[in-house]
Amino acid sequence: MALLELVQQSVIHTSTTPPSRRLRPLRTTPALRAMVRETEINARDFIYPLFVRHGTGRNEIHSMPGIFQLSVAEAVREAESAASLGIPAVILFGIPAEKDPIGLENFADNGIVQQAIRAIKREIPEMVVITDVCMCEYTDHGHCGVINTNNHSSLPEGYVLNDPTLDVIARAALSHAEAGADIVAPSGMIDGMVGTIRTALDYANFEHIPILSYAVKYASAFYGPFREAAESPPKFGDRKTHQMDPANVREALCETAMDVAEGADMLMVKPALPYLDVLYRVRQAYPEMPLVAYNVSGEYSMVKAAAANGWLDECKVVLETLTGIKRAGADLMITYHAKEAARWLNG
Repeated sequence: MALLELVQQSVIHTSTTPPSRRLRPLRTTPALRAMVRETEINARDFIYPLFVRHGTGRNEIHSMPGIFQLSVAEAVREAESAASLGIPAVILFGIPAEKDPIGLENFADNGIVQQAIRAIKREIPEMVVITDVCMCEYTDHGHCGVINTNNHSSLPEGYVLNDPTLDVIARAALSHAEAGADIVAPSGMIDGMVGTIRTALDYANFEHIPILSYAVKYASAFYGPFREAAESPPKFGDRKTHQMDPANVREALCETAMDVAEGADMLMVKPALPYLDVLYRVRQAYPEMPLVAYNVSGEYSMVKAAAANGWLDECKVVLETLTGIKRAGADLMITYHAKEAARWLNG
């Protein structure tokens, strides 16, 4: 007797009671699965990161295949390509012509990000332009703030000074707003950054500019490829004195509460995949706030490397990953896969 017949006969003989409920019938066909799908992703969920530099053309980033350092003209082309796929927003990271201790180009009228903002808004006015407000790309030491160089201070040499950093990032945010940015996004995890920027913007009649706060940003090992792309690795030490310890979640809720109280309009959790539990907790605590998750460079590069070796199906893995991030609570996702994912979804 065939094995299947034996199994069927055994079932018949051992149980006459069918399951009280069957869940598989709604999984029978693609149409049925789509009809009852609980979490949907689409191109409108994506924010596409762009690295902008001086000069011409584009340079591919070795550790991030398919992602480039872009001239202003190429950044406009890339933003146009994203818009054509239905992606509503880009976030800009600038690579200055010269670096210095406080990152002067970060708030220069003709800085690289300021040039890119104007060019993108001129050519694609409907594109939402978000700017990263931090110092690490612009400083010669690669840290996210003003560095303590006073050996007589009670703080260690090389420590990121909190309050002097606030003055610099407020100037940068104001400069980005003046250039035409739609949203400014402080990312340094400096205490008081949201309140300081909010005050500066309001005083300068930019009260309509939203602040997307990197409210929960961990000191993660997943940022490596980004630091190549933005040319921003720290020259000494690390960023653990201001970015969060990966072990902490109660602290994440405290950080979020502070930023909401200071006037943040949108919140972010970064990275995404190792911190889906944190993303969920923030969503539950602040259901009324728009919530962004950053699917960071290391997450992107791991998928790219595995796909290049034939170890996984890139399309399926990316769409499953982004669905998981949204299911955990994200309204929007910053992802280097934005254009590819939009094509797969639109196709």
